[in-house]
Amino acid sequence: MKKIVTFGEIMLRLAPKGYLRFMQEPEFQATFGGGEANVAVSLANYGLNAAFVTKLPDNPIGRAAVKELRRHCVDVSCIKKGGNRVGIYYLEKGASQRPSKVVYDRAHSAIAEAEREDFDWNEIFRDTEWFHFTGITPALSSNTAAICLDAVKAAKERNITVSCDLNFRKNLWTSERAGEVMGQLMKYVDVCIANEEDAEKVFGIAAASSDIAGGRLNHDGYRDVAKQLADRFGCKYVAITLRTSISASDNRWAAMLYNGESAMFSREYPVHIVDRVGGGDSFGGGLIYGLYTGMSDREALEFAVAASCLKHTVEGDFNLVSVEEVLALAAGDGSGRVQR
Repeated sequence: MKKIVTFGEIMLRLAPKGYLRFMQEPEFQATFGGGEANVAVSLANYGLNAAFVTKLPDNPIGRAAVKELRRHCVDVSCIKKGGNRVGIYYLEKGASQRPSKVVYDRAHSAIAEAEREDFDWNEIFRDTEWFHFTGITPALSSNTAAICLDAVKAAKERNITVSCDLNFRKNLWTSERAGEVMGQLMKYVDVCIANEEDAEKVFGIAAASSDIAGGRLNHDGYRDVAKQLADRFGCKYVAITLRTSISASDNRWAAMLYNGESAMFSREYPVHIVDRVGGGDSFGGGLIYGLYTGMSDREALEFAVAASCLKHTVEGDFNLVSVEEVLALAAGDGSGRVQR
């Protein structure tokens, strides 16, 4: 089976138990997560040959991250060893009207200080059909931006499908810098994934008559956003996740897929949130799975939204659900009744 390669940073996640606030609980739970790693785990969970590429220090924490990925059947053979530290993020989960909070401690991580020579894309892309990255990775450093450009150029030379989740992070770079770097990378992207704000923050393309904070999303506005992205960069698909935030605990969740000719909107799910971190990544993993395995555009969209809906009920960054569970929800079984 040919493989799907994802490239980015995996971090150590430290979080108080349940919904406790920072320092209210003296013990933090330690897990791992990161945008492209989350996608790789989803794809491996669905039975595909998924590989994750990064750079990690050869120390107990770096080795623990590799073991965790391996435990979920992700190919780790192209992970580069080196550097001094694994990035960390601290998560305080919100509830009701109190929002979640994330504090990053990722400066000088092994991947942020990686060199272009660390990655042999000829070898990495052997027997590869799909490559995925996010806008987080080129934001880490000028080096990672250059590495991402090397990767997408190498992918296109080999007719490998490229997908990218824009994933704008204001704590990593400015909108101006993001627009400059992502504008170069997007020329090589076939499938663009974004949320309600990414296109505006990175490229200044906003959905008309939408109020994200107020929970009002205009479908016509997002059709126009997707068309502008596709027209500007030549993407075959543009997917936009649509989150209506009622509170930190309850959202409505849906998405749109534009295929260059028309836009379609998914079923909308009411979601009571257990853990929303990785929700966008689980959508990306679901969409890649659907398109990669030959689903129709509508089927791929509904699979991705259902997969992400289920992720909101799973603790941790990784979406630990099966294809069968996703298909059952996409088919309309959202009762949550006990399965015996």
